[in-house]
Order: sequence, then structure tokens, then C-alpha cells
Amino acid sequence: MSNAIEQAAERLWQAHAGATPCDPVRDLIGPSDIDAAYAVQQRNTERWLAQGRRLVGRKIGLTSRAVQKQLGVDQPDFGMLFADMCVADGEAVDIARILQPKVEAEIALVIERPLQHEKHTVADIINATAYALPALEIVGSRVAGWDIRLADTIADNASSGLFVLGSRPVRLADFDITGCGMLMERRGDQVSTGAGAACLGNPLHAAVWLADVMARVGMPLQPGDVVMTGALGPMVAAAAGDVFEAQIEGLGRVGAAFLSN
Repeated sequence: MSNAIEQAAERLWQAHAGATPCDPVRDLIGPSDIDAAYAVQQRNTERWLAQGRRLVGRKIGLTSRAVQKQLGVDQPDFGMLFADMCVADGEAVDIARILQPKVEAEIALVIERPLQHEKHTVADIINATAYALPALEIVGSRVAGWDIRLADTIADNASSGLFVLGSRPVRLADFDITGCGMLMERRGDQVSTGAGAACLGNPLHAAVWLADVMARVGMPLQPGDVVMTGALGPMVAAAAGDVFEAQIEGLGRVGAAFLSN
């Protein structure tokens, strides 16, 4: 492993451990070196697994065409989801757990069959999905001021923080995954709107991309894995005392409350 990758991984590891944002890591690995960035992410993933964290799924990031354009990329990215990152619907969240938190509404898929093909189809994803859940992703950045380029966010586990899953599973046949509207409120005030189509045109397209990539890198999606498919609307900064609720048409609602200081 190159010294630059090891240094970048350590910088992000220490930022997490000390709950203090760090400088970007692109000075070490370059602003757009995807392979190096994933090597950094994998290095810290291995450290987390060695410490006993349980891998339970993946998150897909950069699914908004506007955000992709902003970062100069033409594809999403992915990060690891660990069991201790999962928050129950309505559970109080200590905001100190996440650095520079922001909230976005998403559709989560729960997988029931392995996805091991070199190239998957939408039908493969549908057949392999047990159910969908309304979800919130509480993204966070170990990089100070969210001063990120592509390599920074990938290396930083795709800016993962926590994720909140709704409580009522819905089969894919029972709602419109592309046409469903999304409304997110903060203490009753509308703060984000969107639809399934905002996620790469169709959240299932994002899931196909992820399944292909994970099979290619030798970590195929497995039964029980949670896939956070990507934002349905703009993300919103969170502060202590905030209460968020998202309603996704056909899927239902999901909420998160941040403890007051």
C-alpha cells in the first residue's frame, strides 16, 4: 500500500476518532484519482471490520445529475454501511455522533438474494429485492467545511454518517419507485422536495450500478444487505433540536429527531 493512501486513511481515521474535521485528502491522493480514493476507503473499512463493526449494506452517493456535474463526474460512488450506523424510525439522535450533519430522504432496498453477476439488469434487482423502506440518510463529512472533491468524499466512505430506516416494508410492486413524490419537513416546515426519478432517473438504475461494481470488486451484495439508493431531493443541514420527517408517496413516512444540546 502506498504511503499516500496510508496517510490519507490515517488522516480521516483520526478525524473520526477525535470528532474533529480534518483537511481534505486530495493533497495526498489527487482530486480525482478514484482508484486511490477507494483504496483509502477500503483501508479504513478493513480497520473497522477488525474492530468488530458489522457490515450491513452500502450507500450510493452522487446520484444527482447536478451534483455529478458540480464534481465533474459521470457516475455515482458508494460507501459502506455498518450496523451501528442504523437508527430506528423516530429514535433520538445525538448530533455529536456525526460531523457536519446533513439530512436527505431516500428509498432503501433490502436484498434477499445474492447479486453476483458481472452485469445485472433491472429485473435482477427487482427479483433480488425483498422490500423497500422509506429512509433518511444523515450524511457527515470528516473534511472541514465540506471542502470536498470526488476523491475526498469517496475516501471518506462517501461522506457516510448514519441512516434511518422506516418501519413498514413495501414490495416494489406496490408503489411507483420512479414516480413517487417526496416531501421532507423540519418541524413542519417544508425543506426538501423531490421524486424517485431524481435518483439517476430511477433508483433501480443506481442499484444496478452498485450491484455491478460490488461484484467486480469481489464484495457482491448479499441477502439482508441494505442499499441506500440515493437522495430524492436536496440535502438539508441539521442542528441540535431539529426534527425531520419525510413522506414518500406509496412508501410512507420516516423521521429523525436530533437531541438538543
